[in-house]
Amino acid sequence: MCDSSLENKLELYRRLVELSRHLASTLDLDELLNRIVQAAVDLCNAEAASILLFEENKRQLFFQASTNMAQPLMRGLKVPVDSSIAGWIVTHRKPLIVADVSRDPRFYSRIAKVTNFPSRSILGVPLIAKEKVVGVLEAINKKDGEFDQQDEEVLMTLGSQAAIAIENARLFLQSDLISEMVHELRTPLGSLNAATHLLLRPEITDEQRKKMILIIQSETKRLSEMASRFLDLSRLESARVQFQAQEIEPVILLGECVGITRSSMVERGLQFVWDVPETLPTIVGDRDKLKQAILNLLSNAVKYNSENGTITLSAWVEDRHLAISVNDTGPGIPEESLPHLFKKFYRVPGTEKLAQGTGLGLSIVKKIIEAHRGEIKVDSVPGEGSTFTLYIPLQYRNRDLTGTATL
Repeated sequence: MCDSSLENKLELYRRLVELSRHLASTLDLDELLNRIVQAAVDLCNAEAASILLFEENKRQLFFQASTNMAQPLMRGLKVPVDSSIAGWIVTHRKPLIVADVSRDPRFYSRIAKVTNFPSRSILGVPLIAKEKVVGVLEAINKKDGEFDQQDEEVLMTLGSQAAIAIENARLFLQSDLISEMVHELRTPLGSLNAATHLLLRPEITDEQRKKMILIIQSETKRLSEMASRFLDLSRLESARVQFQAQEIEPVILLGECVGITRSSMVERGLQFVWDVPETLPTIVGDRDKLKQAILNLLSNAVKYNSENGTITLSAWVEDRHLAISVNDTGPGIPEESLPHLFKKFYRVPGTEKLAQGTGLGLSIVKKIIEAHRGEIKVDSVPGEGSTFTLYIPLQYRNRDLTGTATL
């Protein structure tokens, strides 16, 4: 081996050692995956790189990060395990170099159609941690020449470090969520325990018995909602959510959300103002997830509003974004609480008197909107009310979806 080749190889492995330290210290999963794909591009001199994660129990393989992920909802795009290059790598647990994908029957061409990114050559390696395949790391289109044995060795080394870092990040997220969940369970479980204890007392009156039963009913409902939202947030944070991308008519979607929450508004004697134009540009997104986010904001506006207050739903186009806002005339949010609103299990002090909640709803909304490369903002004036506004990008609305892509 000539001196220059040896020097280049030593430099590559020096960079790998440095990367290893960075990956090991990163516990935010999205940030970690983005660092890995960028490192794969740099180390293999490739045009792009991507990570596909694998769920063994469901035998599902799906995109989670890519340097060329121009369309945000490409995240979660399913790739068939039995008829794709990535699927072959997962099944055989071996690296693979494909010099010309157009001649390989395993190439899943639909990816190129959805991403509008032509693939010529691919180097893929399995991500294996503790004998378990967690996914595939792919480098796409060598910039100069073809992928070779050295590229394969370097990507395998990166892949082994990446797999351990991914599993560590997932375990951290799960343990963090579980510890918070256990802490939050104590209050409703304590109420249930007290209520059932009182129900067993022989001297309890019918009125007290009815009150205890209502407490049990309320706390059981709260526990069920907490468990459901906990699972939603867990999937969103651990990169196990798959998005179904389709074109959405915002006016129709907003109308459905209002229809679902209308009865609860009437129950509380709230006035409703529809401030939505007759037509709005279509957007591309996961309809069910966006509906979940909007319903959550409307539900909060009902629960935390003043008696006989008003809810205003507005929508408009602003700076290449569709803006959707929900305004209420409730007590508002203290300034010191605003930075904590989107944290898991956070509830504004004093709001427990207005309504029960899990403290997870706004965290879920934020995750859903960020997955669409959007943003959520809040404005509030104590004593006057609050406004939550979603900003969803419009630049993807005309992209060819080739039907209803599973993203």
